[in-house]
Amino acid sequence: MSQPLSERLSAGYRRFRAGRYNDERVRYDELAREGQKPRTMIVACSDSRSAPETIFDAGPGELFVLRNVAALVPVYAPDAKSHGASAALEFAVHGLGVTSIVVMGHGRCGGVAAAIDSASPLTDSDFIGAWVADLVTLDQRTPATAASSPEERQRLIEHLSVQQSLEHLRTFPWIAERERAGSLTLHGAWFDISLGELHALAGSEWLPQPYDQAG
Repeated sequence: MSQPLSERLSAGYRRFRAGRYNDERVRYDELAREGQKPRTMIVACSDSRSAPETIFDAGPGELFVLRNVAALVPVYAPDAKSHGASAALEFAVHGLGVTSIVVMGHGRCGGVAAAIDSASPLTDSDFIGAWVADLVTLDQRTPATAASSPEERQRLIEHLSVQQSLEHLRTFPWIAERERAGSLTLHGAWFDISLGELHALAGSEWLPQPYDQAG
């Protein structure tokens, strides 16, 4: 039997109703009548510390968000099995007509840590091991000399994972076609939890995004 929500969640809901929902009531009414029309899809990690709506200060209806362990995009592989991530991509592109897809990784990612740690119990699990298998391969083919410390190596694999997911996006024919036509753009981002900094992929370089520090 399902249990009632915790008091923490119930209290948060009450604050939402009294605060943000009340402040944006007209927007919520509009979304209910007209449906969602986000222009951007974010593929992000399920990690509770890296919520895209918070990082991008997005309002209701602005972002279509797919979150999974390590913010991974699988390769295009249509068959009779269930494919949650691929279904979300298909809905965003075909159903919503998004014009940009952002793959956003983050620092201290538990999914990446599990993939590069052969002793992690998560890799010998019902689902996680198979889900991060591409990251294990990515780690194995990245030279040991590419990083000077375990922390630096994890950050490197986090970056490379975003780049690999962008490559996987292009295996979806209807994504590659739209990118070639200029109607869809693909972007890579990485969020540093400890510093609150967002880095964006520009070519093969990771560049911190500027922000106004005056406030």
